[in-house]
Amino acid sequence: MLNGAETAEEVRVILKTSARAAVHAQGATVVELDGDQCHYADEDAVSPLWKGERFPVASCISGWAMLHGETVVIPDIWLDERVPQDAYRPTFVRSLLMVPTMVGDGYPVGAVGAYWSYPHRASDREVAELEALAEGAGRALQRILALPEHATKGMVASRG
Repeated sequence: MLNGAETAEEVRVILKTSARAAVHAQGATVVELDGDQCHYADEDAVSPLWKGERFPVASCISGWAMLHGETVVIPDIWLDERVPQDAYRPTFVRSLLMVPTMVGDGYPVGAVGAYWSYPHRASDREVAELEALAEGAGRALQRILALPEHATKGMVASRG
């Protein structure tokens, strides 16, 4: 489905719904890197999360995933110091899986997150599913936005 996307907005919509369904989560977010901010561009969740909000890259888990280029599995958000507790306290989220979206030679442009309302350690299958979706989103964005092979950080959020 991501291969057929013609706009960045289509990528967001496909990514949020596919991510939530693929891992049977109660919520999913699509995060875009915009300079030194993580922009929670879209979401599909049982109750509102952070759509439209921005957080400093250095102080949120999506930023951590992007900066380190690593998938993050957190079985209990209350036990992980990388999670900004104040941002999560009013939500249903108890556990999460966050995967960076990369383009070119591995430059982060965003992330996709999946959330559960109970303590849950994402399985190898769930990690693989979300990583495949993030990889597909990166390829689609590179094609749609005609990004050069050596893309620079923060380009995607400022386009389409």
